[in-house]
Amino acid sequence: MDATLTAHAHETTDHTHHASFLRTYIFSTDHKMIAKQFMVTALLFLFIGGAFALFIRWQLAYPGKPIPVIGTLLPSTWVSPEGAVTADFYAQLLTMHGSVMIFAVIIPLLVGMIGNFCVPLMIGADDMAFPTINMISFWMFPVAGALMMAGFWVEGGSAAAGWTGYPPLSALASTGQTLWIVALFIVGFSSILGALNYITTVLNMRAPGMGLFQMPMTVWAIFITAIIIIIGTPVLASALAMLFMDNFLHTSFFLPANLVAPGKDLARTAGGGQPLLWQHLFWFYSHPAVYIMILPGMGVVSDVLAVFSRKPLFGYKAMVFAIIAIAFLGIIVWGHHMFQSGMNPLLGTTFMISTMVIAVPSAIKTFNWLGTMWRGQMEFTTPMLNAVAFVSMFVIGGLSGIFMASTPVDVYIHDTYFIVGHIHYVLFGGSLFAVFAGLTYWWPKMTGRMMHEGLGKLHFWITFVSFNFTFFPMHILGVGGMMRRIYDPTVYDFLKPFQPMNEFITVNAIILGFAQFILVAALIHSLVKGRAARRNPWRANTLEWEAPSPPPHGNFDKPLRVYRGPYEYSSPESVQDYLPQTLPPDEVTRRMAEHLAREKQSGSENG
Repeated sequence: MDATLTAHAHETTDHTHHASFLRTYIFSTDHKMIAKQFMVTALLFLFIGGAFALFIRWQLAYPGKPIPVIGTLLPSTWVSPEGAVTADFYAQLLTMHGSVMIFAVIIPLLVGMIGNFCVPLMIGADDMAFPTINMISFWMFPVAGALMMAGFWVEGGSAAAGWTGYPPLSALASTGQTLWIVALFIVGFSSILGALNYITTVLNMRAPGMGLFQMPMTVWAIFITAIIIIIGTPVLASALAMLFMDNFLHTSFFLPANLVAPGKDLARTAGGGQPLLWQHLFWFYSHPAVYIMILPGMGVVSDVLAVFSRKPLFGYKAMVFAIIAIAFLGIIVWGHHMFQSGMNPLLGTTFMISTMVIAVPSAIKTFNWLGTMWRGQMEFTTPMLNAVAFVSMFVIGGLSGIFMASTPVDVYIHDTYFIVGHIHYVLFGGSLFAVFAGLTYWWPKMTGRMMHEGLGKLHFWITFVSFNFTFFPMHILGVGGMMRRIYDPTVYDFLKPFQPMNEFITVNAIILGFAQFILVAALIHSLVKGRAARRNPWRANTLEWEAPSPPPHGNFDKPLRVYRGPYEYSSPESVQDYLPQTLPPDEVTRRMAEHLAREKQSGSENG
C-alpha cells in the first residue's frame, strides 16, 4: 500500500501535468474535477427532484386542477386530459422525489462533492488514494440516476412503492420498480467505492505532522461517514438483490404465503417470505443513512462557524467523540422506524431508549457550536448565514425527532405529515443549508473566483424564510391527522379545515423552489464576472488555503508540515487573529518579536 501511494504521489505532484479534454473534464481522475462533476450532476437532480415536489404540492393544494403553464404539455400517462396530476403519477412522484433527493442529491453533494474536494486538500494530500476508483465511483452515479429516471418512460411507469420500497408492493411491481432496484444497487456500489477511498486516504496520506486529532472536523465527519457507509450499504445491497430475485426469479424472500394481488399471476411464487425482513434490512441501512446525510454537514458547519466567529472551535475533541457516538448509536436504532410492526414491547422500549440517547451527543454538538459563536467576532458572510441556519434548523429537526423516538407518540403521528415536516427539517434545513454553507465557503478555492455576496445573501434569506413557511406548518397538519401519502385531502371531512394551510405551504414551496435559481445565477455570475480570489480570502487555518486558488494538478506548490490543530483563532501567540497549521513555531515567535519591537518603538516615538 505504501509503495502504491508513494508512486502515486510522485506521479501527481508534477505541476506541468497535461491531459486531453476527455481526461481533464470527462473521465478525470483528479479529485477536484470529480467533486465538480458530483456538484453539477447533483444540482441537476436537485431541480428534477424539486420539480417533483412542486407537482406533489400543487395536487395537495389544488386537487384535480391543471398544473399551470405546463400541465397540458406533459405526457398523457402522467396527467389527465385537462393537465391535472393523476393518482398513479402522484404515487410515482412521491417515490421518485424521495429517492432522487436522498440518493442523487444530498448524499452526492455532501459525500461526493464536499468529500472529494476537501479531504485531500485539508489533509495536505495530492489526490485521493485510488484516483481511478474515484472516477469509477462518480460515473456509476449518473448511470444509476439515468436508470432511475428511465422508469418514467417504460410501461407501467416509474417506481411507485414509496422511497422505502416496502414489499409486497415493491416485489410485484412494474419494470420501473425494477429499474429503481438496479439503480439503487449501483448507487450503493458507488458509495462503497467512495467510502473505501476516503478511509484509505485519511489513514495513509495525511501531511507530515498531522495526527488524527489535528484534522479539521470536515475530514473527521467524512471519515466517520465513510465507515457508516461501509457497514450499512452492503446490507441494503443484499436486500435489493433479494428484492430483485423476488421480482424475476419467483423467490419469496419478502412475499408471504397465500398472497392475492389483483392482476398478478402468483402461481409460480412459493410464498412463505417475510415483508418485515425487508423493513429490518432496509432500515439497518436507511437510518444510518440519515447520519450519512447529516454528519458531513456537521463537519462543514463546525469549520465555517470557527472561521467566521474568529474563535477556536469549542470542545474540539468532544465534537469528534460526539460524531463517533452519533454514528454508533445511529447504527443500532433502526427498529424505531418499526414501532407499528407489532414488535415485542420490550424490544420496542430498547429501541426507544437508545434512540433518545442520541440526543446527548447531538446536544453536545449544538452547545459547542453555540459556545464557538459566543462572544466571537462574528462575520455574517453567506457561508456563515447558512451555517447558523443549519444549527437552528437542526435543533428544530432534532427536537421533533424526539417525539418520534417515543413509542406512544410515534404510534399516533406515524405516517402523517409530522414525519414529512421532521425529515425535511433534518435533510433540507440541516443537510442542504450545510451544502450551501460549504459550497459558498470553498467556492473561491474551487474556482479561483469570489461569489457575489449580495446574490448569496438574497438566495439565503428567501430560502430560509420560504423553507420555514413550507415545512413548519406540516407538523400541524400531521398532528391533525393528515396522511403523508394522501392524494386528495379534500375527500376527508376532518382534513378540509386544513386546506388553506395546504395552499399556504404550496405557495411557499413554489417560492422556495424558484429561489434556487438565484443560487445558480450567483454561481454563473461568479464564473463570468467574479473577482479573483486570493489564496486565503477567509483568513482560515486549514491546509486547503495553502494551495493556489484554484489548486493545480497535485494541489500544493510547496511542501507542507503541520505544527498545530486547525482552530487556532485569536491566539495570543500570533500577530494575526489566525494561526495557519503549517506556520513553523519559530516563525510565529519571530513575527511576534518583530511586532512587539515595532510597538515598543512606536510607543517611544509617541512618548
